[in-house]
Amino acid sequence: MLKIEDIAHKAKLFRDARDWSQFHSAKNLIASISIEASELLETCQWLTDAEVERKIDDESFKREIAHECADVLIYLILLADRVGIDLLAAAADKIDTNEERYPVDKARGTSKKYDQL
Repeated sequence: MLKIEDIAHKAKLFRDARDWSQFHSAKNLIASISIEASELLETCQWLTDAEVERKIDDESFKREIAHECADVLIYLILLADRVGIDLLAAAADKIDTNEERYPVDKARGTSKKYDQL
């Protein structure tokens, strides 16, 4: 099973072989994450929820989604490396924060934001 460190190492080798780190400022990486997330969104633009759910079983659609998710993840890993963030620790911390903000007895079954519960 791959670890986040394995992907980070592979992404940095790819980047460094092309001398692209000069373009990977924190601002540019943040922009790239947003751009790639938009490309992920584009995979289901104009489709209904039901249409997307039906397409999930289509291997070419799944591959397209996988590639866009990978682009987001790679840029996110490079950003975390650039600014010195442990992504897994940050994610665990955020889940803990959300546990406090969205207690089960108040948040179950509702999409309200924590300040509206």
